Amino acid sequence: MEFELIHVFNVLPEVIFTSFLDSKAHTEMTGAEANVSDREGDEFTAWDGYISGRNVELEQGRKIIQFWRTTEFDEGQADSLIEIQLEPTEDGQTVLRLLHKNLPESDDQYIKGWQDYYFKPMEIYFNSLKR
Repeated sequence: MEFELIHVFNVLPEVIFTSFLDSKAHTEMTGAEANVSDREGDEFTAWDGYISGRNVELEQGRKIIQFWRTTEFDEGQADSLIEIQLEPTEDGQTVLRLLHKNLPESDDQYIKGWQDYYFKPMEIYFNSLKR
């Protein structure tokens, strides 16, 4: 299964890119412990170890591609792949496009997970940065 989500954030692409790949910022952004990296090939964990993976391709301020899995994946199951594209708008916002591929068949929990455990807390976090 795969899906695409699109969300607009009221910050520049660089802020999202940096926050996603910095352990302290990622932890503050989601409210759960993260150990992440801004280097291709590095492994990461997020959401108190529920999510783990490896950075595949990083394009500063524009793109994040990662192998990604949760503790609910079966042991022999291949990693899924996320691709995050960050597109600036003329008014200083960012369109985030998330493509999540190679998930367990008919597993819609990940759509809700991205919305509830990433996009909603990210909104709150980015709004707090503007004060």
